[in-house]
Amino acid sequence: MRTRPGGWTAILACAAATSLSAQAPALKVPATVDTLANGLAVIVHEDHSVPIVAVNLWYHVGSGDEKSGRTGFAHLFEHLMFMGSEHAEYPAFDRLLEAAGANNNGSTTEDRTNYYEYGPSSALPLMLWLEADRMGGLVPVMTGEKVDLQRDVVKNERRQSYENQPYGLSTETILAMLYPNGHPYSWPVIGSMADLSAASLEDVKDFFRRHYAPNNASLVVAGDVKPAEVLRLAREYFEGIPRGPETTRSDAAPVALAHDTAGVLEDRVQLARLYYVWPTVKGFTPDDPALELLAYLLAGEKNSRLTHALVYDRQIASDVYAYQDGKRIAGDFWVVATAKPAQALPDLQRIIEAELKRIAVDGPTAREVDQARNATEASFLRRLETVNEKADALNGYYVRLGQPDMFEDHLRRYRAVTAQDIQRVARQYLQAPRVVLSVVPQGHADLAAKMEEVTP
Repeated sequence: MRTRPGGWTAILACAAATSLSAQAPALKVPATVDTLANGLAVIVHEDHSVPIVAVNLWYHVGSGDEKSGRTGFAHLFEHLMFMGSEHAEYPAFDRLLEAAGANNNGSTTEDRTNYYEYGPSSALPLMLWLEADRMGGLVPVMTGEKVDLQRDVVKNERRQSYENQPYGLSTETILAMLYPNGHPYSWPVIGSMADLSAASLEDVKDFFRRHYAPNNASLVVAGDVKPAEVLRLAREYFEGIPRGPETTRSDAAPVALAHDTAGVLEDRVQLARLYYVWPTVKGFTPDDPALELLAYLLAGEKNSRLTHALVYDRQIASDVYAYQDGKRIAGDFWVVATAKPAQALPDLQRIIEAELKRIAVDGPTAREVDQARNATEASFLRRLETVNEKADALNGYYVRLGQPDMFEDHLRRYRAVTAQDIQRVARQYLQAPRVVLSVVPQGHADLAAKMEEVTP
């Protein structure tokens, strides 16, 4: 589908070519940083615009800190941490916070596990007390029955999200193809069924003792608070928790594929889907922002190259998306396209390959780069609309970069990306060898990608 020139299309094009940052003041999210005697970092951002507070606790452990044969522990603890602690038996954690008008949740990635609460600022002492009680008092009340219960919950989650979800096994399959056996990112965050089944109560307790300690955590409190009062409460509730063992986080050599690697996965799906994945770079490294903008140029909007070519012009795909996933010790770049009914994937391959070659040879236009920068900056700023998101970002910057208020520095990295940078990273990273996975309806392997058609 093509749009005629003029009218709103021309106006929006002109708007996209104007940098959002031209007149923008420097972005500041000031924060104080203190470290308790037991090693817990306490980061406070003061914002009295509304009487809301967010508590955001990061444990510096994720699935990438697990070992082969013992995967899924970090995510399992995301569940176990809500099963009651020494002075707040289940289900007191949720009930006390709900009664105070607060919300809570947690999440796990390859690199960290976080737990957070947000609500009226009057609930801050309760939030901190509850977090401290499960940091210092979870193991004494952890039982085999609790572990078995949450193990079954996680197994069911895995069934719903992987085994019984359309395309659900694609990520696990690709990670095993992309990363060497035993690499910290070669398994999914949720872990394997076999490892979850094999985990004993003592295995789980040992994982907690090694990783869920104050010296392996950082606490952000953001919102309608005073730093001195937050520090007083943090000392009162957390300082009596002893340090844990000093941990050395896993690392790995850069991933390099020796050759193109292709796979075909027959699944209970109606539409074939094509995955291209390349090893790239860690997050917050020099090429990371250029790769993020490249992903936007390829599939970030309706007028992006792959979206326009596959979905609107040729109309052979129902959707396409791309992203750069820069993590702590490695990164990967994904292009994913879902075909229209009965559409064979080699047709999608040819267009994807042609667009990747075109941007590597000719580079992007100035308008494309401006639009990518502006859209990325707008998305970045929208994330800061809530104090809960600001708290999580402060924690992320502190853990990854050593300072919490790195917002303006982060934006500058995107603003500094040039058309030449995007062309260079396309040439450097989005070439063979790569992983190509076809997910096709059962009995229709004939729809799968053909490797001879993707080799330059």
